[in-house]
Amino acid sequence: MLNVSGKGSITTCDGVTRRDFLQVGALGALGLSMAKYSALQAANKVSKGHDERSVIMIFNLGAPSQLDTWDMKPDAPREIRGPFKPIRTNNPDIQVSEILPLHAKLADKFSLVRSCYHTASAIHDTGHQMMQTGRLFTGGIITPHAGCALEYIMGRRNELPANIILPEPMGPTGGNMPHGQDAGFLGKAFDPFALMADPSKKDFKVPDLLPPTNIGEARLQRRRELREVVEDAVRSFEATENAKLMDENFASAYRLMTSTKAREAFDLTKEPLKVRERYGMTRFGQCCLLARRLVEAGVRFVTVNTFITVFNEITWDIHGSKPFTAIEGMRDIVAPMYDQGYSALIEDLHQRGMLDNTMVASLAEFGRTPKVNPAGGRDHWPNCWTVNFAGGGIKGGRVIGKSDDIGAYPAERPVNPSEIVATIYESLGLDLTAHLPGPQGRPFPLVDFGTQPIKELF
Repeated sequence: MLNVSGKGSITTCDGVTRRDFLQVGALGALGLSMAKYSALQAANKVSKGHDERSVIMIFNLGAPSQLDTWDMKPDAPREIRGPFKPIRTNNPDIQVSEILPLHAKLADKFSLVRSCYHTASAIHDTGHQMMQTGRLFTGGIITPHAGCALEYIMGRRNELPANIILPEPMGPTGGNMPHGQDAGFLGKAFDPFALMADPSKKDFKVPDLLPPTNIGEARLQRRRELREVVEDAVRSFEATENAKLMDENFASAYRLMTSTKAREAFDLTKEPLKVRERYGMTRFGQCCLLARRLVEAGVRFVTVNTFITVFNEITWDIHGSKPFTAIEGMRDIVAPMYDQGYSALIEDLHQRGMLDNTMVASLAEFGRTPKVNPAGGRDHWPNCWTVNFAGGGIKGGRVIGKSDDIGAYPAERPVNPSEIVATIYESLGLDLTAHLPGPQGRPFPLVDFGTQPIKELF
């Protein structure tokens, strides 16, 4: 219950004022910053019958080697084909690497795009930008993540955020550039809710969903800098005519924090142990399970970062020498973790009847060099790589595009990042001719003129 005590002021039934609430930093943590108070309501720019669609974007930070996973070249010289062999799948048109045996059992559910490419610098950050927003950031314009654009257009379905990142946003990957995982020019109001916790830990909980009276000193310490910013903003904002709008969004944020539905959606203890173990008791596996729960609870878009950084941990970034990963690390740690989590997610969504309305897009920022380097690894290669899609209207068991004999360049149907993002929007039923409010309030096209989705997938 909320008790309105006067213009520009609101107090909850437990005596927490709007100012107290903001001091805890909850609005910022929930992606409900002050710009939200003057935001437009959801626009009617979605195709009929698509409003129930959601997306789980798995971003394989570090970039898997196409030649060692989904686009193997067994007849190429050893320095090209690498150490792994292809295996048959339940689809005669698709072979995958022996390091992905669980993928082989569900190749009828996903489709591969083997001809992705981009022409920007071969650094992680540029690929992150393009593959999540459809554009390379130039001229100081930071375009919004696809999930942020979706939230602007469609809004949220219930008290849960429309757009969530698990387990947290991308960290350093060497380029010191934005990664494309925020709302960019749409403003902080449309930033995603970031979990900022590892759901595989035994003590996993989401602090931002605890009532304010349960947030201790450690939580307050964590949000100290945000409190200081909010204090200044509150003093200025309360004098404006938008205060009533602030009250409405404060109430919405507080409902989220105290929502039983929200807490239950994040509560993995509600899942049988057998289900949790099927996904794998790893950070990635439990993030995939949590993504399914969140979509089931009404979240429109969930991004799962397979890794947070490429430094000093085993990742897809298989340069072969420290602080990066060797091919053996991919074989023994990364691939089994990914194979288990991804296959469990696809199977679970299918068995629950959710796959038709849930696109799972497994993306990466680029591929790896066709030739194995002297350290026994593969380096950055944006000229050709593979991504895959399942669900959300995608027809499984297809292979779109083709690479050349050594997996170096597209030989058929080249696909650029803007087409990848347009394909996500197509699944969601968004109007590709729609515009967003860009810098200086100028209309900014959702996708570049002439960009089309990969229609062969649908």
